[in-house]
Amino acid sequence: MQSINEGSVPRIGTLPSGRRDSICDVDGVTVGHCTLDHDSVQTGVTVIRPHGGDPYRDKVPAGLTVLNGFGKSTGLMQVQELGVLETPIALTGTFGVGAVFNAQVLQAIQANPEVGRELATVNPLVFECNDGYLNDMQSLPVAEAHYLRAYDAAGPDFAQGAVGAGRGMSSFGLKGGIGSASRVATVSARHYQVGALVLSNFGKLPALTVAGRPFGRLLSERLDRGVAVGRRRADQVDKGSVILLVATDAPLDARQLRRLSLRAGAGLARTGSNFGHGSGDIALAFSTAYTVPHLAERSMPAVPMLHESRLDPLFDAAAEAVEQSIIAALWRAEMVLGRDNHVRLAVRELIPEWRDWLARTVL
Repeated sequence: MQSINEGSVPRIGTLPSGRRDSICDVDGVTVGHCTLDHDSVQTGVTVIRPHGGDPYRDKVPAGLTVLNGFGKSTGLMQVQELGVLETPIALTGTFGVGAVFNAQVLQAIQANPEVGRELATVNPLVFECNDGYLNDMQSLPVAEAHYLRAYDAAGPDFAQGAVGAGRGMSSFGLKGGIGSASRVATVSARHYQVGALVLSNFGKLPALTVAGRPFGRLLSERLDRGVAVGRRRADQVDKGSVILLVATDAPLDARQLRRLSLRAGAGLARTGSNFGHGSGDIALAFSTAYTVPHLAERSMPAVPMLHESRLDPLFDAAAEAVEQSIIAALWRAEMVLGRDNHVRLAVRELIPEWRDWLARTVL
């Protein structure tokens, strides 16, 4: 097991990771980015594909939890009602939602020309966070083509930090963005992968907690002593939003997946969030263990689900993977200079000796 002060990112928890330590340890899941990083435009699109086929015809079961509903995402209501995904999951900045929505509709029509006619309409699933501090969101830079680039780029290995939808995001007054991790859950001697991916754009610096240690408070004290003179202090309001995605290969139904998504909130809370008034905090979980056919002529899958009393290892893995993903987003981000010379610094730049700090901090 990797100790907390080894590697490029602090190690969270005790459960083993998958081979990649990312959401793509769940077989079939792929991730792609399109990053826009020119002057005042600091934004992008990230796409998570649950499998390599057509998600409209072969839907995956899903459940979601709205921890705090200060957000403008699309498609959540139908997921809550029907318990399935029928497009890839798309992440972007707040004012990019409309363009990405349109791109997903057009993509579904191209693959299935009868969508909205003989076939039912499609439910685009687009999540957003507000990247307006670094990005000139009023210029509406995100276009339909950017979604397609991210979709085409999807693969099992992907960058994290200030990339894709995470390019303009801030966390704890520092540079945030995309983070991912995985944990292995053991249920009755069988191992299941539980992967997480977050779009991290929330938090106030004094509350930042890393592996149970008051890292943000210590960093705030350093800034107060003038170590980083002239650098903008963190916002003291917990706002900005975070999207928490959990994938698993365990056979769960939509109701069980809703329960799993709720445990993402435990991982979020451990990093120092109270789900503040102005933060849109949304968690979604899906399973790749089976698919649900769109057409009634096809048989529904006959898959034995895990018993309710066996879900705790999955709950533990989801909370830990989400916590690790949020920390990964911080540690893998780079400094970004954006709109009106606004800047967000990377945590590793502010405290390059972070390993020593964490190691000597008593729990």
